Amino acid sequence: MADLAELAGVSKITVSRALSESTLVNPETRERVQALARKHGYKLNVSARNLRLRRSHTVAVIVEMKPSSGRTMWDPYPLSLLGGISQELTSAGYSVLLTTRQDAVNAAVQAADGLILLGQGVRQDAVRLYDKVGLPMVVWGAAGQGGDNHIVVGSDNRQGGVSVAERFLSIGRRHPVFIGNPDHPEMAQRLFGFVDELAGHGIKPLLLRRTDFTLESGVDAVRSLSERKVRFDSIFACSDLLAMGAIRALVELGHSVPNDVSVIGYDDTPLGASFLPPLSTVRQNWQEGGVLLARKVLALIHGQPVQSQMMASTLVVRST
Repeated sequence: MADLAELAGVSKITVSRALSESTLVNPETRERVQALARKHGYKLNVSARNLRLRRSHTVAVIVEMKPSSGRTMWDPYPLSLLGGISQELTSAGYSVLLTTRQDAVNAAVQAADGLILLGQGVRQDAVRLYDKVGLPMVVWGAAGQGGDNHIVVGSDNRQGGVSVAERFLSIGRRHPVFIGNPDHPEMAQRLFGFVDELAGHGIKPLLLRRTDFTLESGVDAVRSLSERKVRFDSIFACSDLLAMGAIRALVELGHSVPNDVSVIGYDDTPLGASFLPPLSTVRQNWQEGGVLLARKVLALIHGQPVQSQMMASTLVVRST
């Protein structure tokens, strides 16, 4: 760098800034330094610079879910969240290190400047695991209870559950079923809102616990209701895939949707919107959520005060 500075007639710090595309160096000088660097085969040693600054300019993004053929990484969750995260971080000059929970506690993750965790895990086990890494961390999920000081970005899951209950009540449904796994904080909040709103009208929903949020799991859930001859006229599924599976099983069993049974999912996925019949659901704004996750982790990295934030959820009434 000293040789290059002498050739260009500038200081070493100007060379460093020019090679880093800094706007502190005027365009003519920046191009002259970069041309000399290309001519002499000089490249900025990013690793050495990061070591000196004690920054990697990398944020690790951990997807808590375990990908499977029934629930893939290219579904809107987590892909839409990742789009918002990547756009915001790269605009700020940061790289994104993407991995899943199965390969997360490794040297590359621990060398990152901050961490974004997509999903809290069963009873927040994923949150507790990554607390041990000791990095500034922001989590996608449900708001914590008293004493939980984690920074969380998510949707108002409780209000989402309330809005589904209000819809069922308004169309005269009195025998609802909830399909999902309330061990996950987001699902628990959806269930709490659903149960509390129904309780005000003297109705108690049936909880059908399912650990997999897949189409096949939704099919299995409805078949089990039929085999046990359970009376029900409405289903609130905690994901669109579960809801679509439930509808498939209902049709196979000879039921009409929504005449016999009303079904509402959660997430407002493109697949649900194009499903036949088009799926009623609760919308989450994942892209905005991704942007917020990135902004908050960058603020933490730079020592700025940050607060958790819940976004509004919206009931989307279609044909089910």
